[in-house]
Amino acid sequence: MNEIPSAGKILIAEPFLGDPNFERSVVIICEHSDQGSFGLVLNNVSKNSIADVVNDIFVDFPLYIGGPVEQNTLHFIHRLGSLVEDSVDLGNGIFWSGDFESVKSLINIGTIKSEDIRFFLGYSGWGAGQMNSELSQNTWILSDIDAEVVFENNAKEFWRLVLKRMGGDYKILANYPVDPRLN
Repeated sequence: MNEIPSAGKILIAEPFLGDPNFERSVVIICEHSDQGSFGLVLNNVSKNSIADVVNDIFVDFPLYIGGPVEQNTLHFIHRLGSLVEDSVDLGNGIFWSGDFESVKSLINIGTIKSEDIRFFLGYSGWGAGQMNSELSQNTWILSDIDAEVVFENNAKEFWRLVLKRMGGDYKILANYPVDPRLN
């Protein structure tokens, strides 16, 4: 593993990862430093919508589970750039966070569509050195991603799609069964 994790990269769970919180998950890294890392699982859709958890949003945009940490917190990524003040540019057309009050207003007047934003309850966190350790143990595959892939694809098949797009051996890995004993 020669690549270095950084904001905007994704972590793709190896098919044999034994952690049920991250089985077949794709996590976008929002922050990575010597102190630790913060990310959001892109393909774990909850049964709720954003309107179920935020009283003054009146649309049923999907709500994702960003990870097992602090599931009482709300996070979001989008591809709206400077339309959302104070957002953090993760690269490749993906932005993290920003002025939530303006996001709520823009959603309610129809300026922001569901394919432009994703909301998450909780997040995925790694302590100092933990992500690098997991990468060296081949627990994750580190890759790039762009906004079109993130926002325009079905979460259910997202893990498989991302691997297939990487080509080569990853295309084969994308077809690895969830439980090889049942193959």
